[in-house]
Amino acid sequence: MRIAFDQQVFLLQKYGGISRYVCSVAEQLARLPDVSPKIFAPIHTNRCLRGEEGQSGRKLFLPQIPNKLFRAVSAVSSRIAESQIGRFRPDIFHETYFSDDGIAVKGSKRVLTMYDMIFERFPELFGSENKTTEAKRHSVSRADLVICISESTRRDLLEIFDIPRERTAVVHLGVDHKTFFSKDGPKQESEGKPYLMFVGGRDYYKNFSGLLEAFGNSNTLRNNFDLVCFGGGEITAAEKKQIVDSNIPLSQVKYFSGSDESLADLYRGASALVYPSLYEGFGLPLLEAMACSCAVVCTQSSSLPEVGGDAANYFEPGNAESLTNAIERVVESGSFRDDLVSKGIERSRGFTWEKCAKEHFSNYHNIL
Repeated sequence: MRIAFDQQVFLLQKYGGISRYVCSVAEQLARLPDVSPKIFAPIHTNRCLRGEEGQSGRKLFLPQIPNKLFRAVSAVSSRIAESQIGRFRPDIFHETYFSDDGIAVKGSKRVLTMYDMIFERFPELFGSENKTTEAKRHSVSRADLVICISESTRRDLLEIFDIPRERTAVVHLGVDHKTFFSKDGPKQESEGKPYLMFVGGRDYYKNFSGLLEAFGNSNTLRNNFDLVCFGGGEITAAEKKQIVDSNIPLSQVKYFSGSDESLADLYRGASALVYPSLYEGFGLPLLEAMACSCAVVCTQSSSLPEVGGDAANYFEPGNAESLTNAIERVVESGSFRDDLVSKGIERSRGFTWEKCAKEHFSNYHNIL
């Protein structure tokens, strides 16, 4: 079976969840007998893809593309990729993102991955100029199969778009156990003040402001813990005002970025990961934290209960008091936290990229 992944996401992301997913699935598919997966990204900005061997065609890595040149560069990359994919003659053509007019590939079954329906659930956040929903509709309409990364995402897709259920499948993501699984021995204790973790972007639906409110309302949390933010860009001036307005000293909110290894080390030292997002297509940080023996507190909404199972402590969406209580229960009860950690380690073992790739292969096979 020849499988081609297109170039789209590798120009959109320098490093991110979607590109990591595509690279991980392609890597694992290549280990299956008689399967030849290739990523066609002749021009890209992605560090996940940079330096990888075994991909078809020459690749040009650009560390930065000026906004005014992005459309032209994207068009050139697409045209080159289309030519390369045509010569490869894949059985499966897997689009990595959404476009109005996808690459034409004769004789191939077309697959699309649906990561979430955030643009459709929260259209007011993205403005009237955003064309993602329109591009999604075009991409879905031409796909022989739409793989959804959670049952929650599939429910949203079926509700919002007119697509038969039989043209969809659910395949959960994996977690990189080599990086995130805890080493032998007891949980690593952080040096200095204990801390809670917040990972990723801090946009409205991620509910960072709700976490600040919950943190600031608790004497236990405010007096005994720092809050560590990883990724999502430096703390902005507006966020610093929110922190102060929430009665939290600025010195208690710290920002870090870096490699997955750095993230894993922070998970291992944290008292808990707090994931207050109002909507997620999957929620990979939950599994990363669990694999690192870190207790998880998260919202009981969208895909998060599907991913977290019984290994997370949930709170009501948008309810700051419920969030405060959920965090306090984890940090104040060692036995409860230890139980969450034990369940989390076991749950994270069931989400691997190997399993994810095998389920992709099975779904590919079903449509050929």
